[in-house]
Amino acid sequence: MEKLSNYINGELIPPSSGNYIENFEPARGEVYSLIPDSDENDVEKAVQSSKVAFESWSKTSKEERSAILMKISDLIIEHFDEFAEAESRDNGKPLALAKRVDIPRASENFKFFATGILHFASESHFMESGAINYTLRKPIGVVACISPWNLPLYLFSWKIAPALATGNCVIAKPSEITPYTAYLLSKICIEAGLPKGVLNIVHGFGHKVGAAMTSHKNIPVISFTGGTATGKEIARIAAPMFKKLSLELGGKNPNIIFEDCDYEKMLKTTVHSSFANQGQICLCGSRVFVQEGIYEKFKQDFIQEVKNLKVGDPKSKESKQGALVSKAHMEKVISYIELAKEEGGTILCGGKQLDLSENGLNGWFVEPTVIEGLSHDCRTNQEEIFGPVVTIMPFSSEEEVLQYANSTSYGLAAILWTENTTRVNRIAQKLESGILWVNCWLVRDLRTPFGGVKNSGVGREGGFEVMKFFTEPQNVCIKYE
Repeated sequence: MEKLSNYINGELIPPSSGNYIENFEPARGEVYSLIPDSDENDVEKAVQSSKVAFESWSKTSKEERSAILMKISDLIIEHFDEFAEAESRDNGKPLALAKRVDIPRASENFKFFATGILHFASESHFMESGAINYTLRKPIGVVACISPWNLPLYLFSWKIAPALATGNCVIAKPSEITPYTAYLLSKICIEAGLPKGVLNIVHGFGHKVGAAMTSHKNIPVISFTGGTATGKEIARIAAPMFKKLSLELGGKNPNIIFEDCDYEKMLKTTVHSSFANQGQICLCGSRVFVQEGIYEKFKQDFIQEVKNLKVGDPKSKESKQGALVSKAHMEKVISYIELAKEEGGTILCGGKQLDLSENGLNGWFVEPTVIEGLSHDCRTNQEEIFGPVVTIMPFSSEEEVLQYANSTSYGLAAILWTENTTRVNRIAQKLESGILWVNCWLVRDLRTPFGGVKNSGVGREGGFEVMKFFTEPQNVCIKYE
């Protein structure tokens, strides 16, 4: 059975402990590779490697850094099928989705920041009293990047690329549930000629590797995407050490549908925004609020469309839904469906685990599930489920739906369907969310700030915002006669 390696100081090496973690294929429920069970010793090796590499990488011209990142971007596309197949197998998502979204976006992330660094500029301020101030933006040092399992290479590269582009060295930890494309990226970096120690990838559990990275005195910056509970633990440890933090956490996103929407476009997009990647995207609209005049029609049409979503082998072109990422996560999702029943909800479709063993699939499949009849403030509507489960609920007025939408502790994203631009501007000012999509979903311009409010995180990723995060500003004031 294949054993994955850590990528430290430019080499693929085994974990210091010699121990490995089983890596399961979600669709089949079988172990198909082994992951390094790394610990603080491996993190220490990576830190020492990065500290040495930082001395030269931080002084490497932006043009040279850009060229290497562009090479990585190009090599991901050259190995496109290998990456896509690995992502689908490792995560359980349909292969078509990995080809359409995950791998192209990972390549684009490196390309975007490779070009972005060439245009990243600082400010200057003229003083009439006879002085000029300008801002130097310096790379900080060794950066920790910790990414989740739902969009493995997509979000891994989203963190690594801007950190490297701005002259930092990176120690990155992919999720131990979906490590394979990060391992393939290690090989790509070697092929691209990335200098030794500039990027180190350490596999393993969060309570070992992630904790060691978070508490290490020589890692002053942490960028984390994942669950809110883990984010709180990272902040608890890092805050007293005055580390710089970017935390992109959970979401319980509202999808608000007014009667004057473009109905057909809304319906098609709402199915997608509810169940893309089996609902395992922090941006999915898991609470659907529909104005009462079209509620019954929407309910009927939506359920029919959801029932048409074929759940099956991720490799099949016919499959619109694949497997959930792990047995433990599937059990969590099922437990929330049971909770919804206890809270008085009615399962309109789905609601069960699917047995596809007759097709040789012994993995973790759950039917796309739609639930009605719950109060806006029940646990099912307040807590992040992160699976193929949505609730639907009617509303009458703007004031009512805003109360529902803003009632959770989360504030990552929201979706709004209306043709009334005055309403759009009015609601946008009142919605508690870092992102608002109007008459669309997941339309992403990489130049824009990305992140949430309340318990959905701290800081912003994307564009020049994240490049500022990965640099330290220094004001230089020059007095002249």
